[in-house]
Amino acid sequence: MVKKIAIFNHKGGVSKTTSAYHIGWKLTDLGKKVLLVDADSQCNLTILALGEEEYESYYTQYPKKNLKEALKPAFNSDTSAIQPMDCINVKNNPNLFLLPGNIDLGEYEVELAFSFLNSFGVMKNLPGAFNYLLNKTAEKYNIDYILIDMNPSLSALNQDIILTSDFFMVPTSPDYFSSMAISSLSNILPKWETWAQRARANFADAVYPMPDVTAKFLGYTINDFSIRKGKPSAAFEGMIENIETAVLAKMIGKLDAVGMLLPSEKYSEGYCLGQIHDFGSLVAKSQEYGLPVFALDDIQIGYTGTVLDNAKKNIRIFDQSFLSIAQKIINRSI
Repeated sequence: MVKKIAIFNHKGGVSKTTSAYHIGWKLTDLGKKVLLVDADSQCNLTILALGEEEYESYYTQYPKKNLKEALKPAFNSDTSAIQPMDCINVKNNPNLFLLPGNIDLGEYEVELAFSFLNSFGVMKNLPGAFNYLLNKTAEKYNIDYILIDMNPSLSALNQDIILTSDFFMVPTSPDYFSSMAISSLSNILPKWETWAQRARANFADAVYPMPDVTAKFLGYTINDFSIRKGKPSAAFEGMIENIETAVLAKMIGKLDAVGMLLPSEKYSEGYCLGQIHDFGSLVAKSQEYGLPVFALDDIQIGYTGTVLDNAKKNIRIFDQSFLSIAQKIINRSI
């Protein structure tokens, strides 16, 4: 059965998109078929997966093949049912697929928020529509994992995604605001789940039922820090420890109280899934070619001599780091 993983933090700039893309690739290296879903109206995951040139032409050529259009039957109260999406096969990877985003996806936010409070008529079909679309699309492509890149907000759409996913992970960066975000999520996520535990029955007989599932915390990642001699530089070490402290002291107990934790043995290696240091100039190359950094060749990297050697050394580190995260995700989601 497909496993849906929400990649969420309401703080921006914590590498949600690059995490989704690179983890997706590594899950395919481990034999899984993966669907990437761009649920952020900024469409950064779509840009990253297609590459800058192809992204510009895609929406002109295929104006109906995106997440907003796929959900339209539910949000426009059409008589036709939601259909599985025709997804993009990401270049050079036969087992990785993309459900593109749409800049106007946010237009559905008001209706979705209203449906949470008024589960009558066609309104009751909205909270389960996103989940229905993903399940049907996963069946079409025989998908093992769905990774959902979410926008940095506490929106109704994000609430719906969390409450209809099987798992969630929280990317962070080593700064004061990420520690604050952990404290905030420690209160928000349990409130969302507590509401859902009361409300799910109201949507059980909808055309698109809201699933009876509680998302489980897979863990968090630390991203975008500089390293010195293979370790986080001194400026970041303290903040990394602060995030770990915040997760342990503020988040874990509250998630456990509402059933959002996995069995304790799943966290034998700790709650941190991995640490990924700054991509540096490689991120621009990744975006230009629509490839993860560990799939770039020497010509695409564009350097020579010692600079190329250092870039390739970093790429090997990224490759192993994302592979480790992907393996932990598989182990924790079994």
